[in-house]
Amino acid sequence: QVQLVESGGGLVQAGGSLRLSCAASGSIFRINAMNWYRQAPGKQRELVAAITSGGSPHYADSAKGRFSISEDNAKNTVYLQMNSLKPEDTAVYYCNFNIKQQPLIHAYDFWGQGTQVTVSS
Repeated sequence: QVQLVESGGGLVQAGGSLRLSCAASGSIFRINAMNWYRQAPGKQRELVAAITSGGSPHYADSAKGRFSISEDNAKNTVYLQMNSLKPEDTAVYYCNFNIKQQPLIHAYDFWGQGTQVTVSS
């Protein structure tokens, strides 16, 4: 099985920064994509940033210019550097990996447990 463990959330003032981390462990043959989603109270979960194996990062319009996604393939870890945070960035942030566990089986999505990010005004 695969486990994703997130860290780095917390409370920060508007204009501040946070760095989220998500590390995958377990039976992993290949990670196809690493994504960050967020879900604010009363809203649907939305994609914030994504990066595919060997590909370019993709950002939601709300994250462009402020957030940066990066990966450490040796550690099966993805990071989300969040700068110039705004109160509207307050949400639970989830990492999501698309992982192929064995060469001849389909890839599946796995989710982290979520980490709370709260930005005060």
